[in-house]
Amino acid sequence: MTEQTTPNAADEVLASDAETAPALDVEQLEELDEILEDMRTRGEEIPQWEFCDGFLTALVCTRRPIPAAEYLPMLLGDGAELEVAEGAPLPKLDAFKDEAQQARFLALWQARWDEVVRQLDADVRQLDDERCFHPEAMDMRGAIAGLPEEERAEMEGQEIPSYGQVWALGFMFAVENWPEEWAAPRDKEAAQWLDAALESVVALTEDDTGKPEVSIYDENGPASTSRARVETYGDAIWGIYDLRQLWKSMGPRQETIVKGEQPGRNDPCPCGSGKKFKKCHGA
Repeated sequence: MTEQTTPNAADEVLASDAETAPALDVEQLEELDEILEDMRTRGEEIPQWEFCDGFLTALVCTRRPIPAAEYLPMLLGDGAELEVAEGAPLPKLDAFKDEAQQARFLALWQARWDEVVRQLDADVRQLDDERCFHPEAMDMRGAIAGLPEEERAEMEGQEIPSYGQVWALGFMFAVENWPEEWAAPRDKEAAQWLDAALESVVALTEDDTGKPEVSIYDENGPASTSRARVETYGDAIWGIYDLRQLWKSMGPRQETIVKGEQPGRNDPCPCGSGKKFKKCHGA
């Protein structure tokens, strides 16, 4: 008789830790920043990773699965879809130094993609749930507020994005480039659901003009974000969950089949049988 074994408490803790551990650690995120910085020496329009993460999240939520050959040039190239034979690797984009750099970027990208899918598909009821989706959003104003006075003075007059603003712009960049995949469904309730969810993300693209009252990363640090902004950020996260669930429940769009002009019921059938259409293929 085979002895039955059950996972012990330690195994369950390890499994839980693996499920909630960030897909990319600090060193890997720094590596991504370095790759993107290097790419900017060959392409001025290469965005920051925060923008890329918003773009990636929108792709996870998009109704039709969009292949890398289609989305990667939109984010890091000239927008023209890559021609790739079935089963063949992606050709190198001009902005990448070499195939190795592109492969490394895509490996890190995939790790983050898988994490976003896992988080958005988890049964989460509260934002403080460890399994909850966490945008890789930056609080640049908070980071600058924590700098020494001399360094802050050097940045005076520069336009500093609000908390999560660049991330939301990346998300909406994907929405705007594949509008047909974000078109309102015919179902009225679903269409309202879609509009409300997208509006929550659009609100995050706006500037935070409220009084700074919250420090995002350090409760004892200098205030950089308004309380209204924190609420807007939370609303956007729930909006992302709604978008993911909406398109999963509806599935890909069905293509409308447009038929050519049909013969009249009493006309000869075009198949050449000699019978009237209504007695042949029109039956």
